[in-house]
Amino acid sequence: MNPPTYDVVIPTVGRTSLTTLLDALALVLPARIRVIVVDDRRGSLATPVVDVRRWPKLAIDLVRGRAAGPAAARNAGWQRSQTEWVVFLDDDVAPSVGWTTRLEDDLRRGSAHTGAVQGRIDVPLPPARRPTDWERNVAGLVGARWATADMAIRRSALEAVGGFDERFPRAYREDADLGLRLVHAGYAHEWGRRVILHPVPDAPWWVSVTKQAGNADDAMMRRLHGSDWRERVGAPRGCRPRHVAITGLGVGSVVAAAVGFAPGAIGLGAAWGIGTAELAWARIGPGPRTCGEVAAMIATSVALPPAATFHWLRGLWRARTARSGAAVHRPAAVLFDRDGTLVRDVPYNGSPERVEPVAGARRALDRLRAAGIAIGIVTNQSGIGRGRLTPDAVAGIHRRVEELLGPFATLAVCPHAPEDACACRKPAAGLVLQAASVLGVAPSQCAVVGDIGSDVEAARAAGARPILVPTAATRPAEIMAAAEVAPDLEAAVDLLLGADA
Repeated sequence: MNPPTYDVVIPTVGRTSLTTLLDALALVLPARIRVIVVDDRRGSLATPVVDVRRWPKLAIDLVRGRAAGPAAARNAGWQRSQTEWVVFLDDDVAPSVGWTTRLEDDLRRGSAHTGAVQGRIDVPLPPARRPTDWERNVAGLVGARWATADMAIRRSALEAVGGFDERFPRAYREDADLGLRLVHAGYAHEWGRRVILHPVPDAPWWVSVTKQAGNADDAMMRRLHGSDWRERVGAPRGCRPRHVAITGLGVGSVVAAAVGFAPGAIGLGAAWGIGTAELAWARIGPGPRTCGEVAAMIATSVALPPAATFHWLRGLWRARTARSGAAVHRPAAVLFDRDGTLVRDVPYNGSPERVEPVAGARRALDRLRAAGIAIGIVTNQSGIGRGRLTPDAVAGIHRRVEELLGPFATLAVCPHAPEDACACRKPAAGLVLQAASVLGVAPSQCAVVGDIGSDVEAARAAGARPILVPTAATRPAEIMAAAEVAPDLEAAVDLLLGADA
């Protein structure tokens, strides 16, 4: 029996633990396996996140992420893959002995309905003392369903549900959201036999306060999946009601003092103190009770309830219009047809003075630029092949387009006439593939926006996402055949960015 095909996807922000992981994978992975490392660091980086020459036995593919969080990074990684399975690993884990053999056995045992096979996570804790609050927090990964520290997902299942939802900007709940959507789509979750080690990473003493930002993601989960989402993913209930109550008591005490109501201020303040002390002890009791740990637990227990409450309210506000369904999945690049889509269609136009943008074009393009998404033009210009336009005239039109609509990262032109039977003229895939290559992204990470069926067909042929923006020239059959249709460019950008995001 042939071994299952899979790629390994590792999103990273450049932690030193990535090198340790790649060292371990170099010892256990077969040469046929590709390791896709998604560099999700912020800023324009001149040096790669790792020097691939250190691991000559690993087939490492470095992919540049958009620094938009782990959901977006994982999307960029799995879209680069063409294998049956995609194995997601965090950049701070280490495979145990026999991990590869057990992984391939786990994948073989999966049925046609298996969408995900999860590895078992082992968090080593200190043997000679009780764990700290942070160590207990990390140990919560043990037995956590859908944790992507080691998760193999069938690529067709990812395609079916749209991948990870990029409305989840942190490494928190984006995996549970994907799990619920996979189950809803009819895919099964299975536990594998392989084991991944997840050491407790270093963290500042106030880490528990910063982690409260995840409450915003809990609000989004409730909006998208209903109030029982925790039970369905096996997540603990959490302490938010306690945090909200303690915060309310503290705020009430301050307000009472401000209006001069001393008895109320004293009573509410005492209740706040009792609630805060109980919270602190609940965190101190199971721990090592060292001076440093006790001091950190007292200080963070004061800040933790208001932080949790603030992020929960922020998440409720952000999620108020969020819609459930397919994941919001932003492309890395958007390629536009020119005539009829960005500018009014003037047949064989060689005069820059006649270039007229369609309504809303500049606003739509600027929204994509602001989101960090590359934009380009893919245009058939058969007038060149027919002798009715010169290449210089077309270049002059493009200079005028950029004057009116702003810069484009690539301008791909097919100069051939239809009878030339070239590989670049839409509806062939050539222009889309050319533009994607120039931008350094996979065609599957691109969207193509156009006004006629040949634009849609070119996108499909290249493996990109097509969006049709019909005009008077669009035939009804082309509209019926398009999977996604937008009434105008701004509505098309809503689809691409996610109107709720």
